[in-house]
Amino acid sequence: MNSSGKNGRRPRRPASLDWRDAEKIPGDPDPALRNDLAHMTANMIVHGARDSEDPDVVGRLIRLVDTEGLDLVAGLWADSPAETLPGALWRLYMLREFVRRDPEQTTRRYRMGIAAAPVAEAIAGAASAPGPQDLRRVADAVLGGVYGGDLAVALERAAAFCRLLATGAAFDADSLDLVAGDRARRLTLAAAGMDRTADELTHAAELWRGGKLD
Repeated sequence: MNSSGKNGRRPRRPASLDWRDAEKIPGDPDPALRNDLAHMTANMIVHGARDSEDPDVVGRLIRLVDTEGLDLVAGLWADSPAETLPGALWRLYMLREFVRRDPEQTTRRYRMGIAAAPVAEAIAGAASAPGPQDLRRVADAVLGGVYGGDLAVALERAAAFCRLLATGAAFDADSLDLVAGDRARRLTLAAAGMDRTADELTHAAELWRGGKLD
């Protein structure tokens, strides 16, 4: 297991997520305290789970949003930059939530992305013709890898997952361009945001391997 890379790094730019459900919460009057809390909780949760001998811990953490609510997780980590551990965790939880809230459309776009990005399909690890339940299981497995597997691999799988969804959304936008221009533009922006998140997760995996993701 790599070290957490505790080197006192501080946020340098805001997180970028374009998903509908990722609404910004009001800022804390003390940004430094908010930042310290984000890093402290992320490190405690990740390293505590990895050190735990309780087999149920990972399952409870995967279902954190289900049991505690999205607002709680957002309040902890939503403002954290992508190149930090709390920022990476926020993106992973949002990916799972994205799949959970709209499984049918997510599955359709994932399948559309497979034809254009077979390498990403292999990394993401879903079945070749996944259904909604398959994608839910993959999203849970990716998040579970943070707490009980190779965290860098989990981040790379999530990045590949995002890449496939971005490709599918772009195809959707192209098909709507002539009949629903406004919706097509929104989808294009959403696809760009998802692709950017894939880049961020890939970079986070590199930082973890180098002991620099804190």
